[in-house]
Amino acid sequence: MAAQSKPTISPWGRAVAGATGAVLANALVYPLDIVKTRLQVQVKPSAANGSASATSDADEPHYNSTWDAITRIVADDGLVGLYAGMNGALLGVASTNFAYFYWYSIVRTLYNKSAKGAQPGTLVELSLGAIAGAIAQLCTIPVAVVTTRQQTAKKGERKGIFATAKEVIDGPDGVSGLWRGLKASLVLVVNPAITYGAYERLKDIFFPGKTSLKPWEAFALGAMSKALATIATQPLIVAKVGLQSKPPPVRNGKPFKSFIEVMKFIIEHEGLLGLFKGIGPQITKGLLVQGILMMTKERVELLFILFLRYLKNLRVRQLSSATQLVKSEAVHSIAAKPITTSG
Repeated sequence: MAAQSKPTISPWGRAVAGATGAVLANALVYPLDIVKTRLQVQVKPSAANGSASATSDADEPHYNSTWDAITRIVADDGLVGLYAGMNGALLGVASTNFAYFYWYSIVRTLYNKSAKGAQPGTLVELSLGAIAGAIAQLCTIPVAVVTTRQQTAKKGERKGIFATAKEVIDGPDGVSGLWRGLKASLVLVVNPAITYGAYERLKDIFFPGKTSLKPWEAFALGAMSKALATIATQPLIVAKVGLQSKPPPVRNGKPFKSFIEVMKFIIEHEGLLGLFKGIGPQITKGLLVQGILMMTKERVELLFILFLRYLKNLRVRQLSSATQLVKSEAVHSIAAKPITTSG
């Protein structure tokens, strides 16, 4: 029996599948997103120099661990505090992942055509992911800036999506403030590039030739690939969050100008390990999100394939029925035609 050809899905279908999986995954683990963001923007109390700065810094909560952050956020803001900024975050997740998977499908298809069917190597896979990620970031980073502001704001200062966006625009950077951290975000496209590049490589290693993975297989590969990407890019992730949030009290309202400046500030006040703060919930969130995302994406893609096959079979049956109807009408027409004889 001939081997069944690998089913193809349009870029739009892959984008919907990826966005669906990302929204579901991020909604399930959103409290971890809040916690990792709070941990990444905080500055150690000892970092403040001078009594005025120390007093201002003391007003900001300082969390000692993931669990400490969760319990204190619930104590201060209630359970809803763990879901602050969720609407904007899920909007950003949906738009970013839709754009990423859409452009990734397109650039990979273009590469496959130019390479005449040759499978891309690891370096090419990473490059394709980076191109798709860069395009996605250019379109969606304003939502990430607004979400970060919402997540790090105090309960009494927290605003809606549009009000927060207006606050950013009214700041010293104007409209360009909505694109704060763009350079860091463009550098961070290596994160999804590493993630999906590693996913494809691991898939070829552990499940060679397999076109449809079981849910647990997709989850395991997604989790492993995201862990590798997170460890490699955590300092940049911390720097980007620092750029997009309000500056720490010790800076007296002076915003950071670049992610290099953020990294220098963190090293100066907290040491090199400060660049990896929040890595616990970051990795945990990444493992769960990527695992659920890839598992869901595989299922949604399978549903697309089944739906397209159903539509194709339905069309074939309709054409067949129409053909039979035309033939039947033609036969009846001939049978009903009167026979005339010449006299």
